[in-house]
Amino acid sequence: MSAHEPILIPSIQPPLMPSLNWKGKTLPPPEPGSLIRDAFLYPNGLGYPNAPAVGRLILGDNLAVMSALLPGCEGRINLIYADPPFFTNRKFSARIGRGEDSRKPEKWKLVEGYHDSWSNLDEYLQFLYERLALMYRLLAPNGTLYLHLDWHADAYARLILDELFGDDGVFINEIIWAYHGPSPIRTAFNRKHDTILVYAKGRDYTFNVDAVREPYNPNTIATFKSSRKAGFGKVPDLERGKVPEDWWYFPVVARLHGERTGYPTQKPEALLERIILASSNKDDTVADFFCGSGTTAVVAAKNVRKFVTSDISLRAVHTARNRLAGIKSVVSLEHDSTLKPEIAESKKIKVHLDKDAVRLETSLEVDFWEIDPSWDGEIFKSAAQAQRHTRSGEISLELKIKIGRAHKACVRLVTVQGKEFQILVS
Repeated sequence: MSAHEPILIPSIQPPLMPSLNWKGKTLPPPEPGSLIRDAFLYPNGLGYPNAPAVGRLILGDNLAVMSALLPGCEGRINLIYADPPFFTNRKFSARIGRGEDSRKPEKWKLVEGYHDSWSNLDEYLQFLYERLALMYRLLAPNGTLYLHLDWHADAYARLILDELFGDDGVFINEIIWAYHGPSPIRTAFNRKHDTILVYAKGRDYTFNVDAVREPYNPNTIATFKSSRKAGFGKVPDLERGKVPEDWWYFPVVARLHGERTGYPTQKPEALLERIILASSNKDDTVADFFCGSGTTAVVAAKNVRKFVTSDISLRAVHTARNRLAGIKSVVSLEHDSTLKPEIAESKKIKVHLDKDAVRLETSLEVDFWEIDPSWDGEIFKSAAQAQRHTRSGEISLELKIKIGRAHKACVRLVTVQGKEFQILVS
């Protein structure tokens, strides 16, 4: 080699992320659904009839829903919490009885909740892959995804997320959510934790550390007070509190009677509150496309976040709407055109108008009912609502609201069995 000949240095390629392969793996182009606004929910008349919605509750397959959201929401959602089926190959039932003995499941009143049944693992992984790819596209550049699974499929999901987020993404945490509860297992340690995989789209992701600090254990405080040598001379700010570890203990909803809706696998509000406070700011947009009982939307609204949430199950959407009716946030209710809710009429329902109230007379088991006092025949604007109490099962059949003589009113109700009815009142 000549002394003047340049030395060629091979270029260093960034390491490729590992990928998981299965039969039929593909990312087909998105096929957007057609989202139709059916109603607005104004809790207790808040903002009725013109206040803008801060949340969207959508009935539809989340693949079509997320595809439909891309034109307006791609790269704009700050936080996504995903709680998909876990690949348990089970069918889950929803409890619709109230005041039942939790220790006697044979006497529970049940209806169909949702299915987590698959032909094989390949089918499940393809289901997950297509949806996680759309979530990645919807995330803002500083957005964060929390994927909630358990031992059945979390290992596969982590490889899928590594592939989708690539070298530019950030794997933040593998969070363990631990809880107590009975178990029939006698051949292994009881499986009493779920796994939450946390990924960010970029390195400038939101993490509000001071919003999620918790008190130090009393033993830790006592130790530092008793000895100068504790902590090898490093004394923490005991009053400020500590950053939680990546293992969390929150009781399951079965032990939280004030929250329990009866919807299967409902998550506790405290779990979602920690996630939302840590990884979003006020007025940010939080999404949950497997909304189930609606916990994410409820907690987002309580903490002054906008939200988008959806589910393919009509019972899930009903459950979420019932809960959101008790929160001070206006909600837009929408559906994919392929899943329009069936709203029937019934001679078993009578509506009586008094001077400043509306009374319902029916033999049906009512779970939720609402009224639009000025029905325009197109979009239902719910100005007053009543829902069954989660413990006693009681529901008020009278709503305090005035109906103008020049207006037509419309009443909608949902039964315990999930059937929806509509009654026009002159």
